[in-house]
Amino acid sequence: MVKKIMNDEKSLEYLKKESIGDEKIVRTEIIFTPLLVVAPLLVGFFLIYDWYARDFILNELNLSGELMLGVIIIVGNILFDIPFIKSLTKFSREKQ
Repeated sequence: MVKKIMNDEKSLEYLKKESIGDEKIVRTEIIFTPLLVVAPLLVGFFLIYDWYARDFILNELNLSGELMLGVIIIVGNILFDIPFIKSLTKFSREKQ
């Protein structure tokens, strides 16, 4: 009975540590790092540029939401990406 419960718990694991090593997981994170870092920055800068172009050139003064959203995306991305990149570099140094 106890063995059956333990086997059921192991089958519910998301990543089985026996079959996938840390190197493969980190390699996948390294592959997607440019997408995770650059895409939100591009979206944030596009929102700020769009706000600038419409607000100052066309004088529509009701688009301050785009500015706030762009700044929040950029600041949030920087705050989360710096520790993420530091942990990846630290892990890759430890493996070498």
